[in-house]
Amino acid sequence: MTPCVEAFPDPATSTITYVVYEAAGSPCAIIDAVLDYEPQSGRTSTHSADRVIRFVNEQNLRVQWLLETHAHADHISAAAYLRKQLGGAIAIGEHIRSVQSVFERLFNLEPVMSSLSPAPFDHLFADGDTFQIGALTGRVMHVPGHTPADVAYVFDGMAFMGDTLFMPDVGTARCDFPGGDASTLYASIGKLLDLPPQTRLFACHDYPPDGRETRWETTVTAQRAANIHVRDGITVSEFVAMRTARDATLGPPALIIPSIQLNIRAGNFPPAESNGVSYLKLPLNTF
Repeated sequence: MTPCVEAFPDPATSTITYVVYEAAGSPCAIIDAVLDYEPQSGRTSTHSADRVIRFVNEQNLRVQWLLETHAHADHISAAAYLRKQLGGAIAIGEHIRSVQSVFERLFNLEPVMSSLSPAPFDHLFADGDTFQIGALTGRVMHVPGHTPADVAYVFDGMAFMGDTLFMPDVGTARCDFPGGDASTLYASIGKLLDLPPQTRLFACHDYPPDGRETRWETTVTAQRAANIHVRDGITVSEFVAMRTARDATLGPPALIIPSIQLNIRAGNFPPAESNGVSYLKLPLNTF
């Protein structure tokens, strides 16, 4: 059964949030939701997430899953807010544990997840796991390389691929975050491009070249023919050389410091201190 898909682009972070469902009145999943954040003031708001809530309510949908493709470094997850408003279980790939471990040390945080519990996430997916959204069946594909924990969510005729691939004229994700690896990303992209040629691929971000409008949907055929980094004929050594050179020119994402601290907590704020305020840490001379 092929799902219905509604996309919600966020211009501030170049992120696309998706609602996946069978029909009006059915269960749904929300993928990679955005919580608005103003870095100058440290204030969060819910304008982007509230657009999603309005659509869910207008279509009389019931949220079953709040899915994260990975712990994003360029936007804050609205999963915790949406769970409070709409219900549903927050899920991510099981390798989030390794990402949490790295950033707990970097930010000197209290442990946010034990080895025996999925908290603060409700569910951790292993590679190959299947799950239901009502009558729809999804499959989890582990696609590391950008980070160790990236997953894609694959349905009948479509896949939500997170940051692994962008539009063909933009290319691929960076691999210089902790645990990232260009050769691993190449292999993960190969798994996606081994899906049937007509498979619709949905990206988490689009950074369009000048003159092109934002797009978020492509196909396996289009990627294999025209992706500027990994079209057919590009070898792993060529890709690794390109990706390594390109990543060396990139600065940290603008929102990496707040995003990582919140996203490894499934979008939950850090525990409030004695004055009732939650704080983020700013490590000096680290990034």
